[in-house]
Amino acid sequence: MGSQKSLNSDEKKLLRQMYWRSFTLYSAVTPSKQGASGVSYAMQPFIDRFYKNDPEGRRQAMVRQMSYFNTNVAMYPFILGITASMEKENHEKPDFNVDSINAVKTSLMGPLAGVGDSVFWGVLRTIAAGIAVSLANSGNVLAPFIFLLLFNVPVQLLRWKGGQLGYTLGSSYISNLYANGLINTLTKAAGIVGLTMVGAMTSQMVKLNIKWNMMMGGKVIMKTQSMLDQIFVGLIPLLITLLSFYLLKKKNVSINYLIVGIIVLGIVLSLLGIA
Repeated sequence: MGSQKSLNSDEKKLLRQMYWRSFTLYSAVTPSKQGASGVSYAMQPFIDRFYKNDPEGRRQAMVRQMSYFNTNVAMYPFILGITASMEKENHEKPDFNVDSINAVKTSLMGPLAGVGDSVFWGVLRTIAAGIAVSLANSGNVLAPFIFLLLFNVPVQLLRWKGGQLGYTLGSSYISNLYANGLINTLTKAAGIVGLTMVGAMTSQMVKLNIKWNMMMGGKVIMKTQSMLDQIFVGLIPLLITLLSFYLLKKKNVSINYLIVGIIVLGIVLSLLGIA
């Protein structure tokens, strides 16, 4: 597949800027974009460099990096590195499949978030806390600092090396995929994974249970929610999601109006005892 390429001084500088900027991932979170503004900010040095003499390409890249993004902070720079390498390929190759950039980025969010959450939040944090608590119980005043070091040193090493690894490996591997004509296959596969992740997020995060039931003679003869679950589990949340997507993409309804509308709908349905 090709070897890892060395970095020149300019690329090292860009990667350092990306590393420090990556700390702002969740500094401005919105329901519709999550950490997209942080991604855009971290990618800005690369965009400015690659599209220096291409104002339209720069504009499109900035819009592209404002797509929905949500992953584990420790794994995040690795995705940034790969994304930066793909932006470079897009700049250098006029016929590069630009859709592959967001497709690959989206497909990596879920799997790497799962790995990062399990390893760093589930394992490393627990071990670091256990050691720090035992030190604190013995009266060691350095216990809080030991906890911070045990947790943050591995995380920051991974963040620093992960960004470099994503950029160097991403550039060489994507170049080979492009040369072998497999970039379209990669884009399609990444798109499928991304859509699967979005579908899983929808089923987990969008909730609406119908409390209104059919009554006869003061007795419940049919539980509406149970009946709907027999037809299709999560049917109403799915319909709400699809309707929101339709209004957002086809009718250009503002995301703020959709959020307010859903909040109002939830309040009204709750007051009426329907949901």
